[in-house]
Amino acid sequence: MSYRILELYSGIGGMHCAWNGSGLDGEIILAVDINNVANEVYKCNFPDTPLSNRNIQSLTAEYIKDLNVNTILMSPPCQPFTRTGKYLDESDTRTSSFLYLIELLVHLDNIEYILMENVKGFECSTVRNLFINKLKECNFDYQEFLLCPSSFGVPNSRLRYYCTARRKITEWHFRRKEEIITSLPNDYGDPIALREVIENNVPEKYLVSDKLLKRANIMDICCKDSTRSCCFTKAYTHYVEGTGSVYTDASPEEVEDCLKSANIFDYKSNEFVETIKQLKLRFFTPNEVLSIMMFPKNYSFPENITTKQCYRLLGNSVNVKVISELLKILFE
Repeated sequence: MSYRILELYSGIGGMHCAWNGSGLDGEIILAVDINNVANEVYKCNFPDTPLSNRNIQSLTAEYIKDLNVNTILMSPPCQPFTRTGKYLDESDTRTSSFLYLIELLVHLDNIEYILMENVKGFECSTVRNLFINKLKECNFDYQEFLLCPSSFGVPNSRLRYYCTARRKITEWHFRRKEEIITSLPNDYGDPIALREVIENNVPEKYLVSDKLLKRANIMDICCKDSTRSCCFTKAYTHYVEGTGSVYTDASPEEVEDCLKSANIFDYKSNEFVETIKQLKLRFFTPNEVLSIMMFPKNYSFPENITTKQCYRLLGNSVNVKVISELLKILFE
């Protein structure tokens, strides 16, 4: 069977990459996103896929039916369910488009498969309850997941909520009632070492600034042989805590020794910063983050997209490997 897919909140096309990586037979019939910069990146990588720059709430049931699609892939705005978004849940106006889709679902009898991604915390939200109740009302079987890429051989922590759903047309063996699944039965092996994604001759503009080096003690510092990295967010390079890891060519032992030497001084002092600078700490480049998030090697950003824009887009994107594996389960 060949599947016809509507990709909503398409961003830079992480879902599209995951579909291609799944090996399933199907086609993205239409991608929809209101972000002009994300759409420019999407067009660069998927020039043959129709892309609509419009608000989700402008889509009607009739319009979606006329597309003759049977699958929806989507990653709605996550800010309403995060600490930085103040956990406003359904009261946050950024949930409006997804709430609209939830209500629209009862009219979309052509849709047989759904995959939705969001942040950890969504599973505790009112919006989640509305979504799940609507899936039940529309006779979907569904399964919820909380999964991290590190369980898939990926050197990155990016715990996310996923929901897969399909109409009750055939028996679905991968279903655990009301349980949220936190790991898949497949053995994906240990995460690869970061040396496999590190670029050569990285420009000095990626070096961590002296201002941020003052907070080196709370940075997550990775080395070539590290098999992990922290979740990269859209605030990467602008803030230190909780926005992503930094990299050094130094060994873990050298990092430890350097930090010990630096901590003899006050962390605000020039002596502290100058000592830390010996590590030549730098940010991961956008291309390295793409690799860590398992985008294909031929994926690229247009030259006119700034580095800041790249990080913001990546922070709002998805891990391609995890979704690719979930798609295989959804369509088993």
